[in-house]
Amino acid sequence: MPYRIGIISDTHGLLRPEALAALKGCQRIIHAGDIGKQEVLQRLNELAPVTAVRGNNDKGAWADELPISARVMVGQLSIYVIHDLAELPIDPVAPGIRVVISGHSHKPSIQERDGVLYLNPGSTGPRRFKLPVAVAELIIRDTAIEARIVELAV
Repeated sequence: MPYRIGIISDTHGLLRPEALAALKGCQRIIHAGDIGKQEVLQRLNELAPVTAVRGNNDKGAWADELPISARVMVGQLSIYVIHDLAELPIDPVAPGIRVVISGHSHKPSIQERDGVLYLNPGSTGPRRFKLPVAVAELIIRDTAIEARIVELAV
């Protein structure tokens, strides 16, 4: 049975109903930082267990409790989460990381390099420039990974 992970980033305090609808039914949600306020994580936790990392705009006592990066295991699959890909402190190939999730740029992207899938869901917060408002999802079947960007009609 496939395992579905919803990926969201850069909400900046704005959790759109379209984003909640897109993430409904996920077994887990990953927030790649710039959350904006604790209520965003509380609402996401109503849908599925959340793993979140702190972004450069996350400030205050609630944000101080968040890690800068996180490692998530789904079966044998290792996922590394960090807000700003430019601050990735490791070479993900060596420790066997299969997926690196980041945010920060607000630009949705899926790229594969050296057997590692790099996924940025884009932003669901206030629109920046002409960039799309989007989330992403990972579908995991055993060791097979499928990633897709889900543009939201807002």
